[in-house]
Amino acid sequence: MKALLLLVMAVLALPSAATAEPVRVGSKKFTESVILGEVAVGALRDGGFEAEHTRELGGSRILWNALRSGEIDLYPEYSGTLVQELLDGEPGDLSTAAGRQPILKRLGVRELSSLGFQNTYAVGMLEPLAKKLAVRSIGDLARHPDLRLGFSNEFMEREDGWPKVRRVYGLDALAARGLDHDLAYRGLHAGNLAATDLYSTDAEIAFYGIRVLTDDAGVFPEYSAMLLVRDDLDPRAVAALERLGGRIDRSRMVALNARAKLDRTPEAQVAAEFLGEVGVDVETGQAESRLGLLVRTTRDHLALVAISLLAAILVAVPLGIAAARRPRLGAVVLAAVGVVQTIPSLALLVMLIPVLGIGAPPAIVALFLYSLLPIVRNTHSGLVGIPTPLIESAIALGLPDSARLRRIELPLALPAILAGVKTSAVINVGTATLGALIGAGGYGQPILTGIRLDDVSLILMGAVPAAVLALLAEGGFAALERALTPKGLR
Repeated sequence: MKALLLLVMAVLALPSAATAEPVRVGSKKFTESVILGEVAVGALRDGGFEAEHTRELGGSRILWNALRSGEIDLYPEYSGTLVQELLDGEPGDLSTAAGRQPILKRLGVRELSSLGFQNTYAVGMLEPLAKKLAVRSIGDLARHPDLRLGFSNEFMEREDGWPKVRRVYGLDALAARGLDHDLAYRGLHAGNLAATDLYSTDAEIAFYGIRVLTDDAGVFPEYSAMLLVRDDLDPRAVAALERLGGRIDRSRMVALNARAKLDRTPEAQVAAEFLGEVGVDVETGQAESRLGLLVRTTRDHLALVAISLLAAILVAVPLGIAAARRPRLGAVVLAAVGVVQTIPSLALLVMLIPVLGIGAPPAIVALFLYSLLPIVRNTHSGLVGIPTPLIESAIALGLPDSARLRRIELPLALPAILAGVKTSAVINVGTATLGALIGAGGYGQPILTGIRLDDVSLILMGAVPAAVLALLAEGGFAALERALTPKGLR
């Protein structure tokens, strides 16, 4: 009887899919990755697991670091990216999946079976222009050094991208500039660009009539699509995901991309339709309304701005007071917050991910750091700009330092301090849109999705509220300044 009781307790203690934490799926900032992320979510749910999808987290390195740190449990990746970018420099055989597995295991990662298609890089031109210039291969571009080339920002920096293409094909005479992948297609169509990089499964290739230039030198490696998962992911979840192996061929992936990008079908619905075709019944639920999206992104954006700004006020005002009271310390403080302001916002967000992970925390810390300079500087300027006779009069009256600061100096410096807070608030409202790149939400989410889907209404759903919020912040702090400033000082 005792043995039976122990057995029952042991069974009850086993982790279950119903009580476990949801499996966290990530995806990159392009449509195919989002679709594959939704496909993975559907497969997991069909296997009895709760799953959540954090979309459009940026580039490969952000997703890779998030996977290794445990911020996400899996994301779609490609073998060429894995070999050329993420495992570059690792000792061992990287040419096959079997050879990579021991290396990945040491890094706490596992590569699942190929999904069944390749999505390699390519370079393309509009067919009429390619025909006019007799350009059939990438090497033919060397005959036209005046062509305007535009490549995705990641392609510009990757070793398996433009640096290698330029070196192998001798294209040093051609100038190229970086831009968003989805914007490049529009630039190509408008005639602003002569050539750009493509993903071979992009629906836009056929839609815009683009000639894919031959890669005679074999610059681009194999890019077999697969799922990268954490090595400690529940084996039952891995089994649910492995059912996707070999189920998506190239033509089907092109059709799925077209359904999302050209037909404007939500990615979750596209994924559910595909899963239904292969025998996996998944309910997508009701798509989020535009009003619901606006409410959610407004809530997230306000939280990012309010928390970071409040923290900055609590830190920056005392720093500004200290800087005004101690000139040597003030020089150091002002220099330090000034240096922080010079760091590009996107770079700062990425640098904070290894420490704080993805989501709201790194975005809040970055916004907090950017808020310091205007408040510290204006607090310092407001205090040191008080006329000396007023300070001397307060001292002559016998006011102690704390009372002098509270009753004389801070009220006189208040307009300058509030001007600094107002400046920080307006900066934060705009900068917070970048938080969507690391899963922090806010108005940046519809902007990024709108750019990716070429949907102006979605872009405006983020841009217009952000501009309105910035104006409200400016007007609100102007009213607060008037309310808090004593009548005799107005």
